[in-house]
Amino acid sequence: MLLHVTSLPDTPDLGPAAHDFADFLADAACTVWQVLPVGPTHPEDGSPYNAVSAMAGDPELISLELLERDGTGTEATLGLPTGWRRTKAARRLLDSGKLHEYEEWRSRNADWLEDYVHFVALREFLGDRPWVTWPQPLRDREPAALKAALEPLADRIAVLRVEQWFFAEQWARLKQHAASRGVLLFGDLPIFVSHDSADVWAHRDQFLLDGEGRPTTVTGVPPDYFSADGQRWNNPHYDWAAMEDDGFAWWRRRVAVQRERFDLVRIDHFRGFEASWHVPGDAPTAKDGAWVPSPGRKVLAALVETAGPGTLVAEDLGVITPAVKKLRREFGLPGMKVLQFAFDGRRRNTHLPKRHRPDDVVYTGTHDNDTTAGWWRSLDQPTRARVAKAVGAAPRATPGDIAWDLMRLAMRSPARLAVVPAQDLLGLGSDARMNTPGTDAGNWAWQAPPHSFDDKLAARLRTLVESTGRARR
Repeated sequence: MLLHVTSLPDTPDLGPAAHDFADFLADAACTVWQVLPVGPTHPEDGSPYNAVSAMAGDPELISLELLERDGTGTEATLGLPTGWRRTKAARRLLDSGKLHEYEEWRSRNADWLEDYVHFVALREFLGDRPWVTWPQPLRDREPAALKAALEPLADRIAVLRVEQWFFAEQWARLKQHAASRGVLLFGDLPIFVSHDSADVWAHRDQFLLDGEGRPTTVTGVPPDYFSADGQRWNNPHYDWAAMEDDGFAWWRRRVAVQRERFDLVRIDHFRGFEASWHVPGDAPTAKDGAWVPSPGRKVLAALVETAGPGTLVAEDLGVITPAVKKLRREFGLPGMKVLQFAFDGRRRNTHLPKRHRPDDVVYTGTHDNDTTAGWWRSLDQPTRARVAKAVGAAPRATPGDIAWDLMRLAMRSPARLAVVPAQDLLGLGSDARMNTPGTDAGNWAWQAPPHSFDDKLAARLRTLVESTGRARR
């Protein structure tokens, strides 16, 4: 089941709602819960694929209810903003003297934690401006200037550190609970990182930047199913030669952090490890870019060695060449098939169920697709007829019925894992869509209605899982 933490009903955080959803999945005979990236987002867009840090967790996901149960929060602050309450809880922990586990965790994660808390504290102090606009000594991390600027922010920095400990501890608790119910957590790792992030600010030598820290070329994809002009993502490209010099240490650390959180990790835009789309900084759209080779085998060898075999999945959608397919299979990474892409009438369409392989992961749709009900409403009659024939339904079937029909088709696929967005499970329409690529507004905000995941729905889903032979034996 694909459901981001922010889409949980009631309280969208790592507290009771998350634990309840893991219980729902177990009761429904589902063994994998997939989420979107869980890093801290920029308030301007809220996109989990444009995080402030590739290593940190989003403090907005911290459960205040769990802090209260643990004796760190305080009921007297319940009516106040969540950020203020997290700060109060962090200071309460720091004042308690019970810091052994926290200090041990802080020491283990200092390599990324200090860069993150310094970056966030400075960014807040400087009016949330992007780091390339900071005063030059801070932009360029001159030691004396950094020390002078950070000393007055020591209290805020201490709180930011503790917030990351709260996130890590609550995530570990959720993972342990899910495991006790036989549910694996499946994460999502964007191949690129936000330019305005702690990672790029602290590791400028690892990215293709000019002397002022601005990208010399930015990421994106050429025109595709989602956009006639392509997509200009604006992330900086990696300096792969510099990364190779230290054995891809930053990448290894990044994957290690994700594997600590997740049992499985999807690598978004996997094809970028073979070649990536470079867009000139002054180009109006991504159409003017070009493919530039990446050191796929070298970096993937490091990632698979760090993550462990059988734990990574390749998002291999879009313009996929034989070289990309060969690279994925060489490292034993399952690829992705999406049923919403399968019915364009091409007999050799690789998304058709008859072309799925055991080393695939099949989705009814992804977080970038419309919901299946919304997609069904948008189809022309020839496409609708092909879908209906494939699932054994009437061309005038209701959108909710088609969502379950497509779920059944996914579960009957030979692909080793079938993933269903929760919106399809609930039969919801386009107003429940998570993201529309190429748009800046209205994304990432969907939240499941209260009481969505009840016993009746769990029983219905269990019946489907068992009848398609996917129940755990």
